[in-house]
Formats: sequence, structure tokens, C-alpha cells
Amino acid sequence: MESSEIYYVKQQFILGAYKTLLDIPLPDENSPDYTAALLYKARSHIALNDTQSALKLIPQESENIALKAVASLARYVGAANDTSRDAALEELRDLSVEIEDESEGTDREKALVRVLAGTAFARAGEVEEALETLGTETEDLEAVAVIVQLYLSINRPDLAKKQFDRSKRWAEDDLLLQLIESNIGLVTGKDGYSNSQSFYTEQLANPSMSSPHLLTARGVTRLLRNEIQEAKSDLEESLQQNKTDAETLAAVVVAGGLGGLKKNETEEYWSQLASQYPEHPFVVDVNQKALSFDELVGKLPVPSPISV
Repeated sequence: MESSEIYYVKQQFILGAYKTLLDIPLPDENSPDYTAALLYKARSHIALNDTQSALKLIPQESENIALKAVASLARYVGAANDTSRDAALEELRDLSVEIEDESEGTDREKALVRVLAGTAFARAGEVEEALETLGTETEDLEAVAVIVQLYLSINRPDLAKKQFDRSKRWAEDDLLLQLIESNIGLVTGKDGYSNSQSFYTEQLANPSMSSPHLLTARGVTRLLRNEIQEAKSDLEESLQQNKTDAETLAAVVVAGGLGGLKKNETEEYWSQLASQYPEHPFVVDVNQKALSFDELVGKLPVPSPISV
């Protein structure tokens, strides 16, 4: 049973309020909540791409398998080259094998190792390995959340919906389950995105919640509902809280393309996104289309000048 303190920390993490979570002091090292709180803090640093701070939090001599997995994920996300990334992935593969031994860790710790390893494999583009590691029959709701995101990323909302429906049979109606449903609704457009928008708005109304991720999610929902000015307001507020977030920058560029921003503002945001996140799917897609356009133009025959 989670304490009220860990429940609050978990709520902040699930809703992407990472900076708020990091401001919460860790409990005493002798507290039963210490390791759980430490794990959420380290994962929040990773989510903010501050992997060095995550590694500094984790005791190097720790034998806790969940802490080992968080450290490996931090090394993967912060790796400067392919060699370092591959080494971190191998660490996570080894831990995924290690947890099959019944003597290694609690059920919760083992489930977290699978979530962290599956997250790294997904980021590496190893979708099948991620799904196998997470286990599509799992009854760990956080693992289900990652599986749903994987299915949505490969354009299989039908399989994502099956995971959600399966989870409702055994999971409590908690915050993460509602978030999963909202994410599926955001992709499928069910009921005109009304459920997704209602969920994000409800969470943003919480005075203890400050999450640029929720603002971005609602902003994207409003873009899809053709509420351009309202979307612009959400996205600009999100950027005030985290001016370098890739997803928010991408959404602002889209809002600009739909007339929500002046042309020069849109171009500035696009330059920032393209320079800071050249591997972002949106940047890659636009660059590929621009290249294809240039190639097609180059193949068009140039008519001879008309003589008068």
C-alpha cells in the first residue's frame, strides 16, 4: 500500500510535473518511502534530459535492481555516441534476464525494470523487443501505458484500445488509466476529442499541479478541434515553463502553420526545433518532403524560351 506522500509524488510524475516533483525533498534514508521517492526523482531528471543529475542521485554501490535500471536508462538517454548507447542497452537486457530469478527484487521492482528497459528499447526503435520485454499480458499499469504508446506510435490504435479494455478488467480507475484513455482518444479523435480535452482541463485545474506537458497535450487537442487561438495560448504558457521542450515546439510550429502565429514567429520556432532536435520525427518528415520536392523539381523539363 502506497503512503500518501508517495501517491502524491507518483501523481506528479504521471502527469509530467517533473519540476514540481524535483522540488519535493526526499524522505529520510531510513524511511520505507526513500527508494520509491528516489526512483521518481531520478526518472524525472531523465525526462527533463538532465541525465547527469539522475546518475548523481543513485548510489553507485546500490544492488537494487530498479535503481540499476534507472542508472542504465540515464546512461542510454545521455549517451554521446552509439557505443555508449549500445552498452547501456546491453545493461538493460542483462537486468531483464536477471529479474527472472525469483531471488532478485520485489515484484514492483521487477515490473519497473521491465518498464525502464522497454522504454529504452522503444527509444532505440526496437519495438518488438520492447513489447516482448514489457509483456503484452502484463498486469502492471505503467507497463500497459508504455505498450499503448508503442502501439499508437506504429499506427495501431486498435491494439492500443485492446490493451486499455483489458486493463479495465483488473486495474483500479486511477489517474494513469484515465491518462491512457485520454492518449488513445487524442490519436483516434473519439467524440471530437472531448474526453481528452476534459481530462487535461480537469488536471490543469488542480492548484498543486504545474505541468507543461498537460498544457501541450491540451494545446494539441485544441489544434485538432480547430481552436487555434486557444491552442496557441496553452502552447505559449507551456513554453514559458519549459522553453526547450521538443513536443511543444513542434506543436507551436503546427499552430503557426494554421495561422495562429506570424510567419516570422513560426520560422523562429521551426529553426529552434530543427537545430536542437534534428532527429525529431516532425523535423525528419518535413526535411524528407523538402528533399523529395527538390528532386521532383529537378526532374521537370525546362521549356525553351519563347521567341518573339
